[in-house]
Amino acid sequence: MPHYAALDVSNRETAIHIIDETGATVWRGKRASDPEVLTTTLRRHAPDLVRVGLETGPLTPWLYHTCKALGLPIVCLDARHARAATALQRNKTDARDAETLAQLVRTGWYREARVKSFAAHAVRHLVGARAQLMGVSIDLSNRIRSTLKTFGPMAGKGMGRTFENRVCELIDGRPTIAAIVEPLLAAWRVVRDQVLVRDRQLVAFAREDATCRLLMTCPGVGVIVATSFTAAIEAPEYFRHSRSVGAYLGLTPAQHQSGEVDRSGGITRRGDRLMRTYLFEAAASLLVRVRQESTLQRWGRALVDRMGFKHAAVAVARKLAVVLHAMWRSKTPFQAWPTEMS
Repeated sequence: MPHYAALDVSNRETAIHIIDETGATVWRGKRASDPEVLTTTLRRHAPDLVRVGLETGPLTPWLYHTCKALGLPIVCLDARHARAATALQRNKTDARDAETLAQLVRTGWYREARVKSFAAHAVRHLVGARAQLMGVSIDLSNRIRSTLKTFGPMAGKGMGRTFENRVCELIDGRPTIAAIVEPLLAAWRVVRDQVLVRDRQLVAFAREDATCRLLMTCPGVGVIVATSFTAAIEAPEYFRHSRSVGAYLGLTPAQHQSGEVDRSGGITRRGDRLMRTYLFEAAASLLVRVRQESTLQRWGRALVDRMGFKHAAVAVARKLAVVLHAMWRSKTPFQAWPTEMS
């Protein structure tokens, strides 16, 4: 008899629930959150396993790819979609969640989520580590500026080496302020050095990757945007239409329709938040800094006049995502004056 199973994963233990084709429970229990242990348990209690599901989560890439390599028919369920079913439970437990997910897997009432490869995750986490280090660097520099301002000296608007030299000049001969600022400045130097290391790694990756070099022909798109986009999309064939990329990255308007009510609001903000941020920055750069004129820039600047800069930049960010995917799929460099925009 066909069997279906689901895993409710936590850091140490995973709740397992196995059912048959009628929905009756065959076996349930908990095992260590280890791919080999889970695979062995499922094969022992479900010899005719058709499908096993688990939700998206921090451990999902490791469990999914390892279990799949071990021959397990595993699928990844979109957690937001599955939550609609698990939220109906009066008493929420891991065992009940696993049972609900197993029923979803059996009936097919779930939305499958694509799990990126380890290589894509490595690039994504490298970009994320750089972004976090940049945030720490900015926080430290702001704390230094705030401390100096309390006692009168102003660090000014300089960055990098200029900022460091200026701070050193201001604390020279002021031991009270130096005792506070010097540890912060030392930490700032270390973080900045690590940011530069991450930058060199990303530049080296972009130079060796033909797709990144292709995407960087688009104005406003640099190393960070190109590497982030390739990691987020992974392969252009995953999207049948380029315009779907905007929705995947949460750059399309949210819509609510019920009966006679039909309204649209701001963007959905689904998907990769960091990628969405970088696309917005690329769009802002295209509208303000890029000197090379193009159809995309002209279209964006017309939107600025009509709806304001922020709304126009979001629209251009969505268009950039569409254009980058189309370039990648067709392996064609950016065309400033195409005959027809996507």
